[in-house]
Amino acid sequence: MAASLYGRVNVPIERCRVNFCTDMEKSVLMSNFERRGWHQVGPDDEWNFYWASTQTCRNLFSVESGYRMNDNQIINHFPNHYELSRKDLLVKNIKRYRKELERDGSPLAEKAEVVLHGGQVVTRYVHLDFIPVTFVLPADYNMFVEEYRKSPQSTWIMKPCGKSQGTGIFLINKLSKLKKWSREAKAPFHPQLSKESYVISRYIDNPLLIGSKKFDLRLYVLVTSFRPLKAYLFQLGFCRFCTVKYDTSVTELDNMYVHLTNVSVQKHGGDYNNIHGGKMSVQNLRLFLEGTRGRAVTEKLFASIQWLIVHSLKAVSSVMANDRHCFECYGYDIIIDNQLKPWLVEVNASPSLTSTTVNDRIMKYKLIDNILTAVLPPDGIPDVRWNKVPNPEALGNFDLLIDEDLMEKEESANSTGRGAKNKK
Repeated sequence: MAASLYGRVNVPIERCRVNFCTDMEKSVLMSNFERRGWHQVGPDDEWNFYWASTQTCRNLFSVESGYRMNDNQIINHFPNHYELSRKDLLVKNIKRYRKELERDGSPLAEKAEVVLHGGQVVTRYVHLDFIPVTFVLPADYNMFVEEYRKSPQSTWIMKPCGKSQGTGIFLINKLSKLKKWSREAKAPFHPQLSKESYVISRYIDNPLLIGSKKFDLRLYVLVTSFRPLKAYLFQLGFCRFCTVKYDTSVTELDNMYVHLTNVSVQKHGGDYNNIHGGKMSVQNLRLFLEGTRGRAVTEKLFASIQWLIVHSLKAVSSVMANDRHCFECYGYDIIIDNQLKPWLVEVNASPSLTSTTVNDRIMKYKLIDNILTAVLPPDGIPDVRWNKVPNPEALGNFDLLIDEDLMEKEESANSTGRGAKNKK
């Protein structure tokens, strides 16, 4: 078995019969492929494994391309991954999922009155309240105004639906500011903005702070199938910190170093630290919370995070094109408020594989290594006829979140067992 500074690799170092293709030549990818003795080919050659950008994947699956994959080819995105990773579609799918459960009379859709920290009483889902109140603009403008007027002191965050890495995000606390933006967006010198949709969400203005700074969690979730749903959570996620102390005053509303945790934003700040990159491991966060808040509430928080991830995946499972050639690693961004309640901020279909620190590189190397061993059959050669049930050793640092196939088999075995017992 091969071993290295970056963690174990589960296949012998010998030239496997695997040709790989990628349009993202990141070192953590290339070193993993080369370590397995894989051979790089071009997109027009015979490839077995393709680590592609989302755009390449969309082109490949498009009707115009007419490309058909064979049983020994797999690719790292689902055709319509954007149902989960595009901000407006994620919100739409979660809202639809909640309505469907409500219509079916599911206890998961239970509602109750909640008092916000500002004193306002609102009706919320008891179990499925894991995204902030969100509207899509311009379509939901009137509904947003109605909600805004219920608590005019609140702050809202605007995000363009199709952008990432903190681009185009801003905060508002006055309706006049939104109207001003709307007028400017439709101005002749900004014609492209008027076509773009935004999501506007109630800003989580009571985030949990560490060292007086705001942070969010970046967690990695591997999905190998949506129907039945099979998903795994990577244990080695991390917190991303702002470089400037948190401040809710109006004067700091436009200071993105206070409010946005994205490394792509924070690395331009004067207080950015190149050694730790403004990051802290999830394990250290857990230790900190156990020490300051106690083990019981910490365990509850992490269970709530897993619940949130599973139900966000269930919300899109019915609309996702579940191609057997596909798997996907999503980057989940989660904010924890000072009541230790997790909120889903967004999901990324192409989480960054750029390493900002040594620890970052080691972690991302392990992530790719673990993904490869989890999605490939035991012989290490792509084959879509495989049942996609990795053995526990192959999962490495991944924990099973949900396997509906396995759950169904266990339920079937239990009901058979109960039936036999009743006959006796």
